Amino acid sequence: MNEEKLINYYNKFNEDKRLSRKHAKVEFLTSIHYLEKYLSKFDNPKVIDIGAGTGAYSLYLYEKGIDVTALELVKHNLKVIEKKNPNIKTILGNAVNLSKIRDNSFDIVILFGPMYHLMTLDLKLKALSEAKRITKSGGYIFISYCMNEYAIIKHGFIDKYITNSKELINEDFKIIKDELYSYVRIEDINYLKDKLNLERSIILSQDGPAEYLKKEINNMTDEEFDLFLKYHFKTCTRHELLGAGRHILDILKKV
Repeated sequence: MNEEKLINYYNKFNEDKRLSRKHAKVEFLTSIHYLEKYLSKFDNPKVIDIGAGTGAYSLYLYEKGIDVTALELVKHNLKVIEKKNPNIKTILGNAVNLSKIRDNSFDIVILFGPMYHLMTLDLKLKALSEAKRITKSGGYIFISYCMNEYAIIKHGFIDKYITNSKELINEDFKIIKDELYSYVRIEDINYLKDKLNLERSIILSQDGPAEYLKKEINNMTDEEFDLFLKYHFKTCTRHELLGAGRHILDILKKV
């Protein structure tokens, strides 16, 4: 991971507004739906949000009375969280080195943003290993990945960059070069799970077709959007939809 480039990117990128439009809310609402489902398994659960960004998930959970800690690499993002809620616990830190945090500290570990930007499987493995270490036995790790096929279909073919990107992809249409984002396939996700002997609880398409339907979803009435969400929650775990959406949510259990 090029940490300096990543920090510069997020110092300019308006992360705070990323999940505000309807099409992007699909990702957020899906994640919240499953977070609340698994939080209900614990009495007084403790949660850490690693790569918290500007706090969309941390702040939501805090308002729901959850004991949540926000850990973030970018100081600017952390200051946004602290400004919104000075009472929330925050840590400036890196997902691949959680030495500030004791073993077996949290019931649920959220590991969303880091897996988008850790550029090798070895770095992803290190971050997931750290997440496993700080998760209590019987606890869960929520991981979000950027999917290779989404990037090929959307940016390559729909946006017509495919003919100018030959040096960025291999003959199997796997993206092999990107300065900031790392794209994976299901076999990569399974490799990480198996390498650390984590038990899969569920894997699902976090935003389904929403990123392909931005205009249509953003123009939906509230009633239409509610129906789209119902459709999405009914179909997001279907195997044939995994991989083609922008994000995959993998929920793993530490046994």
